[in-house]
Order: sequence, then C-alpha cells, then structure tokens
Amino acid sequence: MSTAETPGERAPLLGDENTPPSSSGEDRVGDDKAPILSTLRGAVICTSIGLMIFLQGANISILTTTQSAIAADLDAFEEATWFTSSYLIAMSAFAPLMGRLSQVFSPRLCMFFSTMLICLGSLLTSLANSFSWFLVGRSLTGAGGAGILIVATILAIQVVSPKRRGLFIGLANTSMTVGLSLGAVIAGAAEPRIGWKPLFGIQAPISILAGFGILFGIPSGYKAKNSDLEHRTLDEKLARIDYSGALLLIAGIILFLLGLSGPRILATPLILSAFVIPAFVLNEIYVAKDPVIPIIVLRSRGTLLICLATVGIMMARWVVLFYTVVYAIAVRGWAPAVAGTILIPTNAGFATGGLLAGIFHIRRNGSFYIHTLVANLLFPVTLIVLAFISTPQSSAALYVVMVFCNGALAGAGLNYTLVHLLHLTLPEVHPIVLSLLATFRGFSGSFGSAIGGGIFERVLQTSLVEGFSRAGIEDRTGLIRRLLGSPALVSTLEGPRREIAVNAYREGIKTLFLCGTGLAVLMTLVQAGSGWKAPAKSVAASDEENVEGEEALAEGA
Repeated sequence: MSTAETPGERAPLLGDENTPPSSSGEDRVGDDKAPILSTLRGAVICTSIGLMIFLQGANISILTTTQSAIAADLDAFEEATWFTSSYLIAMSAFAPLMGRLSQVFSPRLCMFFSTMLICLGSLLTSLANSFSWFLVGRSLTGAGGAGILIVATILAIQVVSPKRRGLFIGLANTSMTVGLSLGAVIAGAAEPRIGWKPLFGIQAPISILAGFGILFGIPSGYKAKNSDLEHRTLDEKLARIDYSGALLLIAGIILFLLGLSGPRILATPLILSAFVIPAFVLNEIYVAKDPVIPIIVLRSRGTLLICLATVGIMMARWVVLFYTVVYAIAVRGWAPAVAGTILIPTNAGFATGGLLAGIFHIRRNGSFYIHTLVANLLFPVTLIVLAFISTPQSSAALYVVMVFCNGALAGAGLNYTLVHLLHLTLPEVHPIVLSLLATFRGFSGSFGSAIGGGIFERVLQTSLVEGFSRAGIEDRTGLIRRLLGSPALVSTLEGPRREIAVNAYREGIKTLFLCGTGLAVLMTLVQAGSGWKAPAKSVAASDEENVEGEEALAEGA
C-alpha cells in the first residue's frame, strides 16, 4: 500500500520538517495547496482551537461535581439526568451537518459560528433561574460544541502530513480529555465559593476570544479539500444545501435521543423517530441534489459497523467518566472537589494512549484493523475489574491504576479506529465520514448519560426502597427522591440510613460497569466485521496522487 503524501500534504497548514518555507516569508494560500503559516499564526490557531476543545470537555464533566447544587437551586432532583443529556443531544443532532458545512462555507467560518453559539449558550445557562431556561442554555452550548472537535479533526486530516496526523489527532483528543479532567476538579473546588452560575458565565468571554483567534488565525482563503462547492458563489452554495435532509436528520436524532433520555423511556418520540429517520434516508437517495450524507457513505459497510461499534465502546467509556466521580462522592465519601480528581488519571490515560499511538505508530496511511481490535478487546477487562473494586474498602491506588488503563486503551483504540476508517473510505467523503463518526461518538455520550443513567437510577431506587424497607425506616421526608439526584447527600447521613445509601450506590455502579463490559465485548465483535480492505477506487486515486506528488517535487526542484 502506498504511503506517499499528496501535494496538499507537501505544504501543510502546520508543516513538518519537509515543508519548504514560503519564499516571501508571508502567509500563502494556494488554490491547490494548504496554506503555509507563520509561527505566530500557527500558535494562535492551535491555542484557540485547543481552548475551545477544552471547554467542550469541561462542559460535560462540570456537571459531575455541580449537579447536586444545581438540582437543589432549580428544584430539579428527578430531572438531573437532563443537565448533561440536553448538551449531548444537541451536540449529537448537529454534528452530522458540520462536515458538509465546512466544505460549503469553510472550516474557518464553521468554527467561528460554533464559538458564538457556545458564547450565547453559556450566557443563558449562567443567567437561568428555572430548569427550562437552564436546558435552553445547555442545548445551545451543545449545538455550538458540535462544530469544534469535528472541524478540528478535519483540519488535522487535511492539512497535516500522514507522519504527523496521528500526533495532531491525539493532541485534539488530549485537549478534550484535559477539559473533562480539570472541568470537574475546578468546578468542584470553585462552586462552594462562588456558586455554579459563574462557572458557566466565564465561558462566554473565553469563547469570544478563542473565536476571533480562529477567525483571524486561519487565512480567509483556506477552503476544505475535496469541496465541489469551493468556487461557487454564496447564492449557489446556499441553493445547494440539502435543507430538508438537514431538518429530517436533526429531528430524527433529537426524537430518538429524547425518547431514551431521562429516568423513563418515552414511547412517542421513539415511534416518531422510526418514521423520521427512514424519511431522511429516502430524501438523501431520491430527493436531495447534494445530500448531507452521500449515498456512498450510507452504503459503506465498514463505515456503518465502525460507527455502531464506536457508540457502544464509547458508551462504556462514558460510564466511567460519569460514575467514577459519583462513586468517589457517594461510596468513598469524598468532597466534590476531591472526587473530581478521579477523572485526572483516567483522562491522563486517554491522552497518553492516544498520543503514544499517534507519535510512535500512526505514521502512515493504511489499515489499522488488528490494532483497533486488540485495544478494544483489552478495554472491557478494565471495566470488569472496576465493577468489583468500586467498594468503600478497595485500594485507592489500584482504582487509580485501573481507571488510567481504561482511559489509555480507549484513547489508543479511538485513534486507531479513526485512521482505519479513513483507510476504508474515499478521500472525497472524509469530511462527511469524520462528522458521522463524531456524531456516533456524540451518541455514546447521550446514550451513556441517558441509558446508563436510567439503569443506574432504577437499580439505585430499587436498592434504596428495599434497604429502607428491610431496616423498617419510613421515607417521610422524601429522602429517596433527593438521593436519586444528589450523591453528595450521602455524606450528610448517619447510621443505618448512610449504610443503606452507600450500599445502594455501590450496587448501582457495579451493575452499570458490568453492563458496560458486556456492551464493549459485543461492539468489538461488531467492529471486527468492518474489514481491512480499502475501496477499489482509492487504489487508482493513490496512483494519481503519486504522479501528482512526483510532478510537484519535480517543479520544486
């Protein structure tokens, strides 16, 4: 298999040691090549994008240590699962559109618009005095977050050489995982002193600063590669957008996730989604001139199986991210600020696994089939160990080691999966495929908080009711209702009530981790069906790129 670089990769946005310097010393944007940027511009772009990815991760984990305070302030104990679900549902719903929109309007404008949505959503969340307005703010923030990591990954794929591609994808995932780690820790330490609202409000000016850094850092002449709309006017671009497909896709995803979110499964949204999603597929095949998701992608077996497997495996990963903090607060009795630190080793592992795979191994184009399966098969081993050591008496050092290993295997597996998916698909659909994979990855967060939250809440409620009944304790003060949404409440209890609450939380977490183990094993088998052969057309494309690359080198010489 050829590993030759394409001409566009000879002049990357973030070049490597083989990138020739600009003769003029200025930033240059060619019609067929990615721009060569000054060091200052490159630093502004990387810092701004990294900061936004950090905020995207922090927006998820911040709820793990502030949930109790927000639920009490908004009187939403039974609706606490919606705090995270609203963000993730919106992010998942809009993610499939971002790859196509980045081709139509350029990655630069898509990311800037996303940062403005995050700014608006953060402001609304920080000013919310009711549960409904809080969800509106969270949903807007999630819609903005849909365009950050996806477009950043598209930039890394298109403008970085294959030798450094894995590194930059690993760096993007590292920014995300640092946000997940520090978001919980910072929020847990700051909330008792300043309250939860400023934690969301401070994100607005940060988003504006990073947004303008992206807008002025990325040259206006840079366009997404393989875009058939690059040279069209704005009116022509707007006319080619598949509005009906976009609306049907967003509606179908929202209805589907809405039905599975919350403590109870809602039949009506699920039934409606069963009609809307097929309508979207028929629209893409028979109606749309420029489909949101091209037919070649919808018919790709490798793409479908990898996306499905990613949902399941990352669902199991999200279970660790959501509920190890709950374990530390409710079972271990740690303060929220301390409990948030449990995310540091698992996210450090995620970053380490992704970076090591990117730096030392993912240095070429081609198949990474076996590596993906090995990482995904080892991942559930760590989950089953965590299920049995999530007790009050277990070794804290052993727990830290296991969550680190869990994160490392997830990070390496995700990097291998992404690059292997690129191998299985044609270059012209890579932005769409990346968006689709990010959408399914977003599903995992939604499903992890919705389905996992539902399983946990049902087990927790059953254990609490049975425990109080066996002990002959009447729940006259609504303690069970409050315990369902406030793990921090456990540490305020004494005697039998505290013992019952700790055992109920322990049982819920154990059940959840065991479910995650079974799901991860099943999804690894699904991933195995994706195959390892590249599409036949890519061979010819590769030969053409080799010829063009040789011509470009000859011209340079």
